[in-house]
Amino acid sequence: MATQIAETAAPEPVTNPESENVVVRFAGDSGDGMQLTGGQFTLSTALAGSDLATFPDFPAEIRAPQGTLFGVSAFQINFGSSQIDTAGDAPDVLVAMNPAALKTNVGALKPGGLVIADTGEFGKRNLDKAKYAVSPLDDGSLAKWQVMAFDISALTLEAVKPFGLGNKEALRCKNMWTLGLALWMFDRDRAPIVDWLNDKFRKMPVLAQANIAALNAGHAYGETAELSGPLRQRQIGPVESAPGLYRTVTGAESVSLGLVAGAQLAGLPMFFGGYPITPASAILHHLVRLKEFGITTFQAEDEIAAICSAIGASYAGQLGVTSSSGPGIALKGEAMGLAIMTELPLVIVNSQRGGPSTGLPTKTEQSDLYQAVYGRNGDAPLPVVSARSPADAFDAAIEAVRLAVTYMTPVILLTDGYIANAAEPWKVPDPSTYTPFPVSFLKEKNAGDELLPYKRDASGARPWIKPGTPGLMHRIGGIEKAIDTGHIDYSPATHQAQTDARRAKIDGIAQDIPAQDVCLGDTSGKLAVVGWGSTYGPIHQAVLRMRRRGLDVSHIHVRHIWPLPANLGDLLRGYARILVPEMNTGQFKTVLRDQYLVDAQPLTKTSGQPFTIAEIEDAICDALGTPRGGDFGGEVDADTTQLPSIEAVNP
Repeated sequence: MATQIAETAAPEPVTNPESENVVVRFAGDSGDGMQLTGGQFTLSTALAGSDLATFPDFPAEIRAPQGTLFGVSAFQINFGSSQIDTAGDAPDVLVAMNPAALKTNVGALKPGGLVIADTGEFGKRNLDKAKYAVSPLDDGSLAKWQVMAFDISALTLEAVKPFGLGNKEALRCKNMWTLGLALWMFDRDRAPIVDWLNDKFRKMPVLAQANIAALNAGHAYGETAELSGPLRQRQIGPVESAPGLYRTVTGAESVSLGLVAGAQLAGLPMFFGGYPITPASAILHHLVRLKEFGITTFQAEDEIAAICSAIGASYAGQLGVTSSSGPGIALKGEAMGLAIMTELPLVIVNSQRGGPSTGLPTKTEQSDLYQAVYGRNGDAPLPVVSARSPADAFDAAIEAVRLAVTYMTPVILLTDGYIANAAEPWKVPDPSTYTPFPVSFLKEKNAGDELLPYKRDASGARPWIKPGTPGLMHRIGGIEKAIDTGHIDYSPATHQAQTDARRAKIDGIAQDIPAQDVCLGDTSGKLAVVGWGSTYGPIHQAVLRMRRRGLDVSHIHVRHIWPLPANLGDLLRGYARILVPEMNTGQFKTVLRDQYLVDAQPLTKTSGQPFTIAEIEDAICDALGTPRGGDFGGEVDADTTQLPSIEAVNP
């Protein structure tokens, strides 16, 4: 998705002051350009000043058979004039480019929502592929939704006819026609999309002109449909936001920028060794474009080579970084142990996906927490940090770098498929607000005439010595070593002492991280909903809604997974009940029970889809013995309780 930077002043008053939000889902065949359509709609929405959150949903197959159910690609965006924390529970509008897209997505559509369907794709062949005996556009099965069905394919062919494209090339412009209609529906500016098309196809101006013509034709169709039919335009004002420099970022881009910022704050060049794997590959793609900041990128032949090259870079005095997803992290496990034993800084980014094995390669999950905290041979503790949203990944990456270079240890940064692919607005921070943590390399012997390469400082970290520093030659490797000197020594007493020392170093980090706060609610009460990672948005919104119903519930979100914040145990003991929603079978719940002996109860989901707000609301009601549903009471912002009526779009 294209990234846009914009300087904003204080927002102008909105003519319609009522806060509102809309959820739109674009769905079609994986060759229909739905991700591109959604990305460009996101760009226009961000430029209009709306807050937003997106959820790209890819098929697992590289190119599934056209028109099949398992080849559907979807892109959902929740945008509005108030703060948005999630991509939305149920779409208000579903754009379905073929029968398979309709079948796999219509069940999520809000009752009374609007379906826009391309009748040109609802022929017998495509209906058969989608397992429809008869067309759902004709049999009444869509009666609880509003349906606008017209031949987008034919309208696109007519719009691009002057440019002499073949039928196949012409139909590739359908996504731009659809985007034009969506831009009209929500009063979005076409100019940024036109500029983007001209730039994208600058070497093929005919294709640029054809796509622009399709875009304009879709926009014009909206005006015509409003005059002769039920379609209506809807205007959604900008969100109130602090003045500043804003841009849209995906999680992968935010992680990349955060790693670069962390290296700058440490005063180090950065080396990234990676190997392609979904959804982590995008980090390598972004870092390749940042070489001017002292970034070296290397695509290795496999996962083991990738992490070992990063360890080598750290040994040489750079910040070594590698990334992968669960299967690749498993392959990197032995080398992580090497980094722990050599006590070299290293950042390992894990963009989690559904597993085990290949599992759900394009879907999201949080099932690598055990792997991050416990998943190495021997007693091999290391810090684990998690990001809670695409924008938050920037600060999480900086924190991972800080811990790595301060404590001479590898650090795992957990994101997931949802964070990596989703986008949201991000206020670009002022660099002067970040405290540098410059690295100091040992340049002379540290014990009189003797070098002690493993002599620990007060925090338990050993000195960092660049190879080739005169007089500082020393041994380094994976075998156990003597205290202080680093000489090979695997006697029982030495291994016990060094194991204890490495553990104490990591445990001590708990005193160097912020005390755990309560995101929303009170520091004690009947129920705490405790989350980590990308569950932040739905948990926060669910807790806010329940509190406005008068329920005694609070939200705690943990960034530092290991070691846990020093005050977390006492904080949790202040609640009668603890609920832990996570996209796995209850891994963080087990960690909390183990560390604090609290009766944490799991709320688990492993469908490859994020939690909805409603799912967490229901679990809160059940935990408190309160009937589900009900009136929220009082005036509430749109993103927290009021889901907009489609009547404003299509009465």
